[in-house]
Amino acid sequence: MAFDYDLFVIGAGPGGLAAAKKAASYGVRVAIAEQETIGGTCVNRGCIPKKLIVYAADFAKDNQMAHYYGWSNCQRYFDWTLFMKSVYQHLEHISHSYIEQLQTAGIELIRERATFVDTHTLDLGGRKVTADKIVIAVGGRPTKPDIRGIEYAITSRQMFHLPYLPKRLAIIGGGYIGTEFSSVMHAFGCDVTVIEHDAMILSGFDDDIRSGVQEGLSKRGIRFFTNSTAQKITLCDDGLLLTTTGKFQEIIATDTILVATGYAPNTKNLGLEKVKVELDKQGAITVDAYNRTTQENIYAVGDCIKGIQLTPVAKAEGVAVANTLFGNQSQQINYDYVPTAVFSRPEAASVGMTEAQAKEKFGEAVKCYCHHFRPLLYQLTEYDEQATIKLVVNNDSGQVLGAHMVGEHAADIIQSLGVAIRQGITKQDLDDTIGIHPTIGEEFLG
Repeated sequence: MAFDYDLFVIGAGPGGLAAAKKAASYGVRVAIAEQETIGGTCVNRGCIPKKLIVYAADFAKDNQMAHYYGWSNCQRYFDWTLFMKSVYQHLEHISHSYIEQLQTAGIELIRERATFVDTHTLDLGGRKVTADKIVIAVGGRPTKPDIRGIEYAITSRQMFHLPYLPKRLAIIGGGYIGTEFSSVMHAFGCDVTVIEHDAMILSGFDDDIRSGVQEGLSKRGIRFFTNSTAQKITLCDDGLLLTTTGKFQEIIATDTILVATGYAPNTKNLGLEKVKVELDKQGAITVDAYNRTTQENIYAVGDCIKGIQLTPVAKAEGVAVANTLFGNQSQQINYDYVPTAVFSRPEAASVGMTEAQAKEKFGEAVKCYCHHFRPLLYQLTEYDEQATIKLVVNNDSGQVLGAHMVGEHAADIIQSLGVAIRQGITKQDLDDTIGIHPTIGEEFLG
C-alpha cells in the first residue's frame, strides 16, 4: 500500500518536533499537525516563559541586596505589562524559528487537529491522509480538583496571561509548579499562601531538599498550610475566599487562586478507541520500551505517556523513535539519572536516588553526606540564606547513587554531576578532584 507520508506526527511540542526533524534527516516524507501554537507547553505555557519570569523576579532580590555591595538608588518599580509584552515577543520569535526549521527540513506543517480514522489514516479537518508510521505527541494539560467554586481558580496556563499582578495569591498544590510560582510572585510583591496536602512541599524529592526549599521560602514570607486541602472557593466583594481543611482549617482571603495539583494527558477525542491504542486509568498511552503503542505502527512520546514529564525527556523519546523507525538502530531511552530542577528561590535540583529510595534498595549500605552552609554572596548581607548539598552513596562500593542541592546555580551544578554519576563515579573520585574556589560547586568535591 502506498502512503501519503512515511511518518505523520500529531503534535508540535518538543517531542513531536524532535521526532519529525530527526526522521526528516533520514530522507523520509514527514508531516506534522498542530492546531495550537508551535512549540507546545514548554515554549508557550511552561519552561521558557516560566524561566523568564524567574529571571525577572531575581532582579527584585538583587535590588534589595545591592546596597550591601555599595550600590544606591536602585530602581524598584516593576512593570508587569511591559515585561509580559517582551516575553510574548520572544515566544513568538521561538515559534517562528520552529516553523522555519520545519520548512528547511522539508516537513509539511498542517494547522489542523488530527484524529484517527484507522491505523494508517488520519482526519485533518475533513481531509484524509495516510501514513506508514504515526507518532502521537499531544502532550498534557493542567487539571483541577473537584471542589465547590473551582471555576474561580486558574491554572498555570492562565498565570502567563494575567492582566495585572494580584496583591494576594493562594496556590493549591506544592509541587514544582506551585513552588516556583509561589517564589516568583512573592518576589513581585504578592502576598502568597500555599496549600499542600503532604507534610512538606515537593513530593518525590529528597526530604532534605524539600525542607531546605520550604524553609527558604518561609523565611521570605511565604505561608505554607501543609497537611491541608482546599475544601471550597467562594466569590466575595473583595475577591475570593478559599476554605481549607486538615491541619490548617482556615478561610483565606485572596485575589487569585492558582491550582497546581495535577496534569493529565491530552488523549481524549483523538479516536484512539478506533485503532485500539491502549490507555491506562489516567488516560496515558501505554507504550513499550521503544515507545510503541499497542498498535505496531503507532508510537507515542512526551507527556501523553506515563513517565517523566520533562522537555528533555520528550525530545530524547522523539529522537529515539525516529532512529528506531528510520535509522536502522533500535533505541531505548535510559531513564536512570535524569536530572530535574525547581526554579524557585532558593533553587533546587536532583539527580539519581533520594536517600529513601536508596535505602529501600540497598538498606544499611547507604551512607549520606549532607552539608548546610551560608553562601559567600550573602555573607555581606543580613539575609540568612542557607544552601544544602547532599550525596547519597553506596558505602560498600563507594558509588554515588544520587546528588541533591538547594542553592544558587543548583540546576547547572547537578546537571554536570549527573553525567559523572551516570558513568559510575565514586565518592572517592569526588574527594580526589580539586575544585574551583570560591564556588558553591566545590562543596561537592574534596
